Amino acid sequence: METLGTRHPLEPLLRKLQQWMPLDAKEADAVRALPYEVQRVKAGAYIVRDGDRATRSCLLISGFAFRQKLVADGGRSISAIHMCGDMVDLQNSLLGVADHSVQALTQCNVAFIPREAVKEIAFAFPNVGMAMWCDTLIDASIFREWIANIARRDAATRIAHLLCEFGVRLEAAGLGAKLAYELPMTQEQLADCTGLTSVHVNRTLKALEASGDITRSIRHVAIADWGKISDTADFQSEYLHLAPDCAGSRAA
Repeated sequence: METLGTRHPLEPLLRKLQQWMPLDAKEADAVRALPYEVQRVKAGAYIVRDGDRATRSCLLISGFAFRQKLVADGGRSISAIHMCGDMVDLQNSLLGVADHSVQALTQCNVAFIPREAVKEIAFAFPNVGMAMWCDTLIDASIFREWIANIARRDAATRIAHLLCEFGVRLEAAGLGAKLAYELPMTQEQLADCTGLTSVHVNRTLKALEASGDITRSIRHVAIADWGKISDTADFQSEYLHLAPDCAGSRAA
């Protein structure tokens, strides 16, 4: 097993699971004891390919990745952005065959955990299993918001919403601040996230700058007034479920 500095490679997973469910020392030790293999993945490389038969699940230790589907004419739809602590294909632990691809957005370090080990810990430690279940349900909540974003919001609202979500999730993961961060996406990738063309994305970013919602320098995004951009974005963070909603199950 490869380690990354002094931090246990599975610590980001433990931190993420504890967002959804408090875990005691025995449960936390069981997460750290999962078998894993750490690999470095170059930007643009596939972590999971559509149609792969799953033998392992992937934890993102560092960097960013995205889920995508390709359609018959080669067009691409990006349906999620993932960051440190995310299990990018947890559903494959049960479904068995990948129904979409996961690609590295930046250079990433990932930990591959055998599928059977994920299933075993989920059933042996119900609170860990509950936290994993919550994690997949919240992924689904984010997917629903992205569908609404593409289906019913105009271009400025779509882009502003994505910028708000990215900032809030970065801050929640301890990776940055929601008011100023590096956006690791090209305009083409932003287009594939929002159902726009890259030209339309370029114009929309300039319009958001002109209106004072954001300032940019290369890929650095700064937000001066969170209330203003939240209004532009029609953004409310409840769908991210950042409060530990699942924790009530343990108390019950």
